[in-house]
Amino acid sequence: MHKSTRRAIAVGSAALAAAALLSACGSGDTTASDGKLKVGVFFPGSLSDTGFMQSGYLGYQRIADALGDKVELSKVEQVAASDYQQALVRFASTNDLVISLGGQTDADLRKVAPQFPNVKFVEIGGPADAKPLANLAYYDPEQAEAEFLSGAVSAAGSKTGAVAFVGGVELPAIVNAANAFGNGARFARPDVKVLTPQYVGDFNDPAKAKQAALADYGAGAGTLGQIVNLGKSGMEQAATQSNATMVGGPIPGDCTDPAYLGYVHTDIGAEVEFAVQAVLDNSWQAENVRFGLTTPNDGTDFVLCSKDSGVADALAKAKTALSTGAVEPY
Repeated sequence: MHKSTRRAIAVGSAALAAAALLSACGSGDTTASDGKLKVGVFFPGSLSDTGFMQSGYLGYQRIADALGDKVELSKVEQVAASDYQQALVRFASTNDLVISLGGQTDADLRKVAPQFPNVKFVEIGGPADAKPLANLAYYDPEQAEAEFLSGAVSAAGSKTGAVAFVGGVELPAIVNAANAFGNGARFARPDVKVLTPQYVGDFNDPAKAKQAALADYGAGAGTLGQIVNLGKSGMEQAATQSNATMVGGPIPGDCTDPAYLGYVHTDIGAEVEFAVQAVLDNSWQAENVRFGLTTPNDGTDFVLCSKDSGVADALAKAKTALSTGAVEPY
């Protein structure tokens, strides 16, 4: 499962160079001639990663289906980190709203946004404590809440009494998620052993993710949590090879795969939709907006595959504790 063909949409160097030469003031009227809101969505990773990017793309597709008469969409995927700034400049030069997915784009986004004061920007998944700019809002998918649930399920379902977390890039949001995973594990099973989180340096490298997973399984972990996008395929191989389990997500998958205890469900696409709708109804603000169990915006859930009643009970208790504010995820 999860073996979608990777597809890249190239960002032409000539187009990027031209975009970089455009006026930094961003004062031109970017609204489409037919009156549609022009929206550019920046996906630095793969749209088929069964992870953060693909979850966001599902929202993009829903907008195209439901609001095609009001919104003109454009997108780019799989951009090298060295080209982030140029790609964002290109989008800002041709759109009313620019939505950027992933905290890895934060530094470049904060450089570009002030150059285009008439363009609205939204970053999804940036630093939880980031301060909005005059035209830059931050949407937090509360991945830590989801990973608290993942930790609870992992601990309750681990056959070895130990669990671990594998992350991609060591960004603040991913570190918080790893801490929340450990807290959720200890909430469900106080005597659980939580191994030190591993960050492989890449969200989309199956080989590195597999190596990290094998190391954790070899160190005694019975179940792993993760935020590694395309790297999940490597972790699946490691789980199967080690006769162990893991938690998937943020897009729920097939519960017939014995490697999975369950799936975190974090709806990044809902945040893309929220941003577009906010601009359409003139309610958009340069603010921090949270999505998750403890907010009215929802966006977080867990799909349980395990049939073990003890695991189901641990998940229910973790959800209640989070939603009532009895515990903090990290």
